[in-house]
Amino acid sequence: MNGTGAVGRALERIDALDPSLGAFIEVWRREALAREPGAALLPLGALPFAVKGPAGLHSYAARRLVAAGGVPVGSTAVPGPGTYWQTWGQGAYGRTRNPWRPDRTPGGSSAGSAVAVAAGMVPLATGSDGAGSVRLPAAWCGVFGLKTTNGLLPSPDRTGLASAGVLAASAAAAEPYLRHVLEGYEPVAVRLPVPAVLSLDLGFADVDPEVAEVVRAAVDRLVAAGVVRLVPGGCALRDPAPAWLAVRGGAPGDPVAVETRRANDLVLDGLFARTPLLLTPTTPNRPHGHEGPGEVYSTALTWAFNLSGHPAASAPAGFTGDGCPVGLQWVADRGADAWLLAAVRAAEGALPRVGPALP
Repeated sequence: MNGTGAVGRALERIDALDPSLGAFIEVWRREALAREPGAALLPLGALPFAVKGPAGLHSYAARRLVAAGGVPVGSTAVPGPGTYWQTWGQGAYGRTRNPWRPDRTPGGSSAGSAVAVAAGMVPLATGSDGAGSVRLPAAWCGVFGLKTTNGLLPSPDRTGLASAGVLAASAAAAEPYLRHVLEGYEPVAVRLPVPAVLSLDLGFADVDPEVAEVVRAAVDRLVAAGVVRLVPGGCALRDPAPAWLAVRGGAPGDPVAVETRRANDLVLDGLFARTPLLLTPTTPNRPHGHEGPGEVYSTALTWAFNLSGHPAASAPAGFTGDGCPVGLQWVADRGADAWLLAAVRAAEGALPRVGPALP
């Protein structure tokens, strides 16, 4: 028996959908149902959630959610041995599939977490983001994903590039994560319209024209709705790829890495001194096939903010003509995580409503 509460309903949906999607490595049915009665008396009220990867239950964020009355129902797929480009997720039933386009990858590395949320199996899942690993699958699965400010929460990565994050159906649905995981979190009010800079390529990326068109149309809707006011100027950064690869490879003192980070920090510090928000596409490309992306860096527009440390989120922007979700990336100043969440929440009424990808 799965039970009749929210945890039971989540387990029933996992049973029905996961064999075709491969979002979960393990499902903790017995443990979740046993936790539910006690958790129902706590602030989160037995909210079912999923955790990223085999060690996800031991993460700081998961422990905080459990203490607040969240109920972990299972661990989600991440890239397995020999599957890095081919799947970006390997669940108990094999390859992790994008619920909107099963022939395409959901992105990674928080692949299963994004798929579980996108298909309505859980309302919330934990993730971690070292180059775009929350934002990229959020974009390609049509859900909300947030990378927190680097250093705000314990990093799962010795280089400090990776930050804890959350995936949810919306920014509103992600709010319980920040409320119970961030020490001292306080909701903030956002004054509309929010001044924002739009950069479709950050000065260096080769962006799919249709992806750029979907993002531009989403921003136009935000402007028309009075949520955002575009301000003059762009955001031209140096390509962060060599710097990220050097830092990830254990050479943070590499001269190219040091100079790239210095130059990009100067640009971003200047931008956030005059406006609170930067908008970009989350990825330069649409979800690729399971065989891999070819020469394209899907992380081209995300990993700059792992180097700089800024909080960044992806929210659904719409779909390409072939049915692939596109994400709009929101970036705010360091430490402005609560404000960033509130800004996306304020905008969600003007952005496309993306429900569960499957019935």
